[in-house]
Amino acid sequence: MKSAYELALERLEQQGIERPREESLSDATREEMAEIRRKAKAKLAELEILHRDRVARERDPAERQKAEQQYLQERQRIEEDRERKIEKLRGD
Repeated sequence: MKSAYELALERLEQQGIERPREESLSDATREEMAEIRRKAKAKLAELEILHRDRVARERDPAERQKAEQQYLQERQRIEEDRERKIEKLRGD
């Protein structure tokens, strides 16, 4: 699954607009971006572990489906939050 940022970059490229380059960013900004990515990766890992545990314990198929939907929604929220924060850094 592609992130919202990756999809936006593809749309820009289809319009003939070049991708933003991270080389033009300061070292401090790149480090902040890396920290945002690390934190999001940790949150996603924790979310996945909790999700697997919940699904393994759940016997009701309807509840499993509900847990899966909640997992996907939370995962998407974390990814979008990460991309929004990185875009804000790029814009500043």
